[in-house]
Amino acid sequence: MNHNGRALAKPQRQHLVTKLLAQHSVTSQERLVELLAEEGVGCTQATVSRDLVDLGAIKVRAGDGESIYAIPDLPKEQRAPEDHLRRVFGEWVVEVASSGNIVVLRTPPGSAHVVGSALDRADLPDVLGTVAGDDTLLVIVAEGARGRRVGDRLRDLAGL
Repeated sequence: MNHNGRALAKPQRQHLVTKLLAQHSVTSQERLVELLAEEGVGCTQATVSRDLVDLGAIKVRAGDGESIYAIPDLPKEQRAPEDHLRRVFGEWVVEVASSGNIVVLRTPPGSAHVVGSALDRADLPDVLGTVAGDDTLLVIVAEGARGRRVGDRLRDLAGL
């Protein structure tokens, strides 16, 4: 266990974690523990792991191909405006397929959560919900709406 440095209350520690993720390319929880220690804050890898889950952190591919931790742009309570959704889809969606009341979106490895989060916040009337894996996102289409029509709209957002 790492007890070097002071303990911070959870909200202050998570604020610092958010700041560190924005400032550094953090590829592992161990590296985040090291960065916190450099700031004089001691905590365990297990605590950092829980903080990352609480903050909604996800692993995304950096420009150099490494996977780094990131926190999606908008808090869950906010709605993603159409231009934000278009930007996320344009950047992360590489393929769209549909069948019945399901649309399947493909992304680069480790990126499906980014797209799922943006789509969930967009609160589109024909979308009941999403299920994100590593590089695949299932979009469940509402009864009465057609998967093909929703798929076409999402394909347009992605510029495909």
